[in-house]
Amino acid sequence: MKFDKDSLKIDAPRVTDELCREILHQVRGVLKKSGAVVGISGGIDSSVSAALCARALGPERVLGIMMPEKESAGESKTLAESLSKKFGFEAILENISGGLEGTGCYRRRDEAIRTVFPEYTPAEYKCKIVIPQNILEKDTFNFFNLTIDNEKGEVKSKRMPLQAYLQIVASSNLKQRLRMTTLYYHAEKRNWAVVGTGNKDEHEQGFFVKYGDGGADLKPIAHLFKIQVYQLAEYLGVPQEIIKRTPTTDTYSADVTQEEFFFGLDFYRMDMLWYAMEKNVPPEEAAAALDLTPEQVKKAYYNIDRKIKATEYLRMAPLEIKPAD
Repeated sequence: MKFDKDSLKIDAPRVTDELCREILHQVRGVLKKSGAVVGISGGIDSSVSAALCARALGPERVLGIMMPEKESAGESKTLAESLSKKFGFEAILENISGGLEGTGCYRRRDEAIRTVFPEYTPAEYKCKIVIPQNILEKDTFNFFNLTIDNEKGEVKSKRMPLQAYLQIVASSNLKQRLRMTTLYYHAEKRNWAVVGTGNKDEHEQGFFVKYGDGGADLKPIAHLFKIQVYQLAEYLGVPQEIIKRTPTTDTYSADVTQEEFFFGLDFYRMDMLWYAMEKNVPPEEAAAALDLTPEQVKKAYYNIDRKIKATEYLRMAPLEIKPAD
């Protein structure tokens, strides 16, 4: 196959029609449901998922749920509302801060942060987790940095011990799991289906929470690379302020992009390199198309493949014991 800079371009009208037919078949024919519930955050993936469902099922059969908490970006609600208005489906607000307080999400996370920065208080500092951003230059990365900053402009960053990292992530994952629980409440109340909004980058590399944002009845864009989701967004007419928004985790109190927190590379180069790896494109050929060196391509292949393999357990169904004969 020929690999070039346009290898991931799609026929957006054709792909949209195919996806809408499949959404209708899966919701009505397979799941025997009459509508769809989608968590909408003002991000590109949830926006495209909701727009596809509105086209496939009719906007009156789609419910968008906005689920902010006290650390969510303020613009998320505004963008989600503009999306629902554009595509004509109902959107309701469920603030999950109280539920997260009840589960100890913030308390448990802050406790772990103070093992790294004893001076940390959520009133004074914001926090985030970031990874090294040079995966094309190194074979791997195996550590995470915790960064805190305050309104004075002071920024502190340290490599986290394993236990602190695990507790911070476990606590923060309560946000995605409570959102999933909220979605299923509204879906079961209506006998509708919960629609997952993760793309291929997130689903295959493990950038989701098991039984959190990974919990859904159908996942219509889980096979699409991020840059393909953007192509669908343009065709569907998703508001430009959503398309131009930098993808974030919307998990930590400080702003952190998905690239900083998990992927370590911009979406275009990562998606193109991943596609090249899947199609067994020689590193020399991929390097020429993407203005990289063959060594950088090899490192990208390695890092992407390592993430896919390391997160396989997230995509597994629960293991069962088979009775002996």
